[in-house]
Amino acid sequence: MKNRIWNDRRIEELIGYLLITGVLLSAFIVLTGGVIYLVRHGSETPDYHTFRGEPEYLRNVRGLFSMESLHHGRGLIQLGLVLLVFTPIARVAFAMVGFSMERDWMYASISVVVLAVLVLSFTSA
Repeated sequence: MKNRIWNDRRIEELIGYLLITGVLLSAFIVLTGGVIYLVRHGSETPDYHTFRGEPEYLRNVRGLFSMESLHHGRGLIQLGLVLLVFTPIARVAFAMVGFSMERDWMYASISVVVLAVLVLSFTSA
């Protein structure tokens, strides 16, 4: 039995905490954005006759972290959803680090490949 800090059980626990934290934080941000949006725009009548696309600050990840985005409900909702998408990616990255610290090179290399595919799929879109 290993007496090291980084064993399978500890890595699984930390990954579980990472996933729970990511989902709860995302839900809190989306809920906060939804409340702000409804308080500001809940009584408006939607106008479906003219199409208005999303503002520029909501079209990329960098814009979501701007101060302009954080003052609007839609920006917070979008930020929470992006955080929800990035939570499993963080899980794969953490698993890669954990497997590397355990010196389990086969699973670490599989994690590297999975992480590379995830990052390439997000950056090429």
